[in-house]
Amino acid sequence: MTETTRILVVGAGLVGRRHVTAIGQVAGAALAGIVDPGPDGAAYAAGIGARHFVDLDMALAAGADGVILATPTPLHAAQGMACIAAGVPVLIEKPLAVTAEEAEPLVAAARAAGVPLATGHHRRHNPLIARAHELISGGAIGAVRAVQASCWFQKPDDYFAEAPWRTQAGAGPISVNLAHDIDLIRHLCGEVASVQAQAIPSARGHANEDVAAALLRLTNGALVTITVSDAIPAPWSWEMTSGEYPIYPRVSEACLRIGGSTGSLSVPDLTIWQHKDDGGWWTPLTTEVAPVAAADPLIRQIAQFVEVIRGRADPLVSGEEGLRTLRVIEAIQVAARDGGTVALPPD
Repeated sequence: MTETTRILVVGAGLVGRRHVTAIGQVAGAALAGIVDPGPDGAAYAAGIGARHFVDLDMALAAGADGVILATPTPLHAAQGMACIAAGVPVLIEKPLAVTAEEAEPLVAAARAAGVPLATGHHRRHNPLIARAHELISGGAIGAVRAVQASCWFQKPDDYFAEAPWRTQAGAGPISVNLAHDIDLIRHLCGEVASVQAQAIPSARGHANEDVAAALLRLTNGALVTITVSDAIPAPWSWEMTSGEYPIYPRVSEACLRIGGSTGSLSVPDLTIWQHKDDGGWWTPLTTEVAPVAAADPLIRQIAQFVEVIRGRADPLVSGEEGLRTLRVIEAIQVAARDGGTVALPPD
């Protein structure tokens, strides 16, 4: 008999529904139910024949092997604590909580209780990122010295009209979008030691920024320059270049360039650039594209979460990792607001 792992999805919005679809495509995983207090959530659950709960505590009492929290960020800490108290492994969509201060007790509670806590930075589950990590850690471009990252795209007006909270302070592209890119930079290139940043107020009149730039110094001495905007028509973002989610038109461009002492790597196209015979700029540049098989990172994330629930693996992106990324995002916001340099606490 095949072992079945029952996963509860909390939040029936766009992201929650993508998790439900992914669960249905993983052998050995089954949907335990959907938790959503609104009528749309109830209608969605009825439409797919899933059990529906209006309350997380009721759903946990009914039984589940694991929980995915795809709810608004202000609910993450309390709901995560409820899962930990029930002894149920939980995967929390990024960000882990509203602030690092709020996330710290959550991570500590999971560690003390021995309950697995995963953060939903799903891009790490993409084979493109796994291959890039393998190349960099294997010395394909030598020691990382510099990184250039772009996160430019144009969100349409109706994106904000359908969810007005997206126009408020703290809901700009630094927190909503840049968090993914910062997590990948940390994963691929190293931990962040300090941050400088600037942000420009929204041209649409929103209460947040629509352009921001940051300079990060990594603990290994490398420098990272990264810019983000949700108001620039451009192809240079993970969404547009990776082909990860088909609702975005795909382009043949790179959004991340990693420079090393013996070569450079562009991502997600995985092209390695090096001078022939190490001759420097007088010699031709050679290129090599690293092969990789495509796979849906959300499906891979569910499959890995199943292994975590069964006690066969640790989370690929732990609560501690989610907390580290959240601290960097907060440092960028503080640096943009106050100026100067913000140092990150050492582990």
